[in-house]
Amino acid sequence: MTYQAPIGTGIGHVHLSVADLDRAIAFYEGVLGFHLQARIRNAAAFLGARMPDGNVYHHHIGLNTWQSRGGTPAPPGHTGLYHAAILHPDRKALGVATRRVLEAGIQLSGATDHGISEAVYLDDPDGNGIELYRDRPQADWPRDAAGNLVMDLKPLDVPALLAEAE
Repeated sequence: MTYQAPIGTGIGHVHLSVADLDRAIAFYEGVLGFHLQARIRNAAAFLGARMPDGNVYHHHIGLNTWQSRGGTPAPPGHTGLYHAAILHPDRKALGVATRRVLEAGIQLSGATDHGISEAVYLDDPDGNGIELYRDRPQADWPRDAAGNLVMDLKPLDVPALLAEAE
């Protein structure tokens, strides 16, 4: 049998190289609602989301300009991060986050109903892909006759999602 990660293993945070630290903080804090937890001069910042107990996690997102200050996004067709996915607790929260993105003048690059989840896609100011999503309850995940997950790429009804944010 091959090695399997232990139960409870997960992705703790994503750390991104950015060109302008203040601009990146303004996006992740001001638009996406993460809390600035620590900053190291104009070199790095660490932002976290509120946890179920009400405390803010030390960091879900790290940002740095160590080798990228003033840099440009990687051109299409190159390897690297496809996107960082930010899980929201429910459809209403995803709708609220999507509304904030749109009200900030940020265009969505996509919106997909995967069957197991609903997601909207956008780019941060440095061209890093961001997925904002919510999972459906596991009991509602579509499965084939053999019990395997069936993921889809159906268009997501964004106006209906935004209506949930009302």
